[in-house]
Amino acid sequence: MKFTTALAAILAVAAATPAAGAQSASATASYPTRPIRLVITYPPGGNTDLVGRAVALRLTEAWGQQVVVDNRGGAGGVLGTLIAKQAPADGYTLLLGTSAGMVLNPLLMNKLAYDAFQDFAPVSLVIVNPQVLAAHPALPAGNVREFIALAKAKPGQLNFGSSGVGTPNHLGGEMLKAMAGIDMVHVPYKGGAASIADLIGGQVQLVFSSAPSVVPHVRGGRLKALAVGSAKRTPALPNVPTVAESGVPGYEYTTWYGIFAPVKTPAPIVSRLNGEIVRIIAAPEMLQRFQSQGGDPASSTPAALTAYMREEMARWTRVIKTAGIRIE
Repeated sequence: MKFTTALAAILAVAAATPAAGAQSASATASYPTRPIRLVITYPPGGNTDLVGRAVALRLTEAWGQQVVVDNRGGAGGVLGTLIAKQAPADGYTLLLGTSAGMVLNPLLMNKLAYDAFQDFAPVSLVIVNPQVLAAHPALPAGNVREFIALAKAKPGQLNFGSSGVGTPNHLGGEMLKAMAGIDMVHVPYKGGAASIADLIGGQVQLVFSSAPSVVPHVRGGRLKALAVGSAKRTPALPNVPTVAESGVPGYEYTTWYGIFAPVKTPAPIVSRLNGEIVRIIAAPEMLQRFQSQGGDPASSTPAALTAYMREEMARWTRVIKTAGIRIE
């Protein structure tokens, strides 16, 4: 993945009076002076939560100020995102934004009460999660080419599970359908864990899911990995090819997390946050931790994160239009 190196254009807060400006400058220079809240838009225990807590712990250690995780799951990430949007723009409330919350929800939902570009100041990308195309061991296909041939021989007879309509793994399956010219039946579940459980049980034949969720089952022989959706192979499954190199050139499907702040957060605070997060993500222990779980640590400049979001918007707009997906 390529990111731009231009500096972000972050809105500065205009001072009402010279005295207020001096106070604001002083507060910015000494930031942080009290605990920081990191809003995570999913419940505890999932991959999003684990990544957010790892970053929160390292920020706490670096600054000597507690970074408190605030799990606000609900409505596909909308609830937590709105809470972060409405917080004071002072650097003491941050959001662990996700590809679902910052890209897919705006494309799928009518009358969404936030704008990912207008309401938030991007700080840094944190991690890109390769998605694994996992199958039940009994499926008579050992790779993507064989699966596509099987699907073409049995149109509408194979199914794939997802964590719900409009979720990233649903759209990953729709992208594969469109690019490979196959017909599969989508089976939505209330969460990724349920879809994986039914995949293991043989109720569905295929699931796209994040590497941390399926790699243990692949290693244990309960599932088989046909391919990964990222542009390059993942160290967690080094012998598993990408979808693109398996007969579907140009296919790329990943999810990601990034740090955001309310839009009028002072630029110096955004800059300081960015520098610290870039340092944290580059630390050897964090690289090893994320890569062992199948993630790809990937910090960025604020401008690069904005550019990446726009690229993602363009990619998923095409998929959503082709599949005719909409969430009311």
